[in-house]
Amino acid sequence: MMLEESIRILAMQEEILQFSHFTNEDAWELGSFMVAEAARNHLPVIISIRLNNGCTVFQYGFPGTNCNNERWLVRKQNTVRMMEMSSLRFFMILKKNGETLEERRLDPQDYAACGGGFPIRVAGAGVIGSVTVSGLDHMADHEFVSACMSKYLRIDGIPRLPVSF
Repeated sequence: MMLEESIRILAMQEEILQFSHFTNEDAWELGSFMVAEAARNHLPVIISIRLNNGCTVFQYGFPGTNCNNERWLVRKQNTVRMMEMSSLRFFMILKKNGETLEERRLDPQDYAACGGGFPIRVAGAGVIGSVTVSGLDHMADHEFVSACMSKYLRIDGIPRLPVSF
């Protein structure tokens, strides 16, 4: 699959998977739904929902996750907040352009160009936070987030990328 097509599919996912509103209660429901999905599939992930004001409104780590996974969460969340797009779409854009984080003046200790961070976009308000997962390979992290958001929002048939790249 061409990078341009992947970027287009990721942008479509972000446009489709929007919320009409998003409260702390919504974060709890979405996060709990994601924990149940990960448990059902035996996925050793850490899941975090963080608002752009810096408040973490949900976080859960399964056995097998550790502080390193949490550091990845923070870097992915920073990327989503700064770029207002999924961390995977940003990865694809950098790859397409032959750029690095440093060339974008982003410190790799604070930002990550890889999958697993997805924007919480509220219709009429824009990106207000992120849903982030760490623990799988970065394509699978992204797929898990987008699949869970699709199920949670009851939106069928969103465009998907292949899990391996």
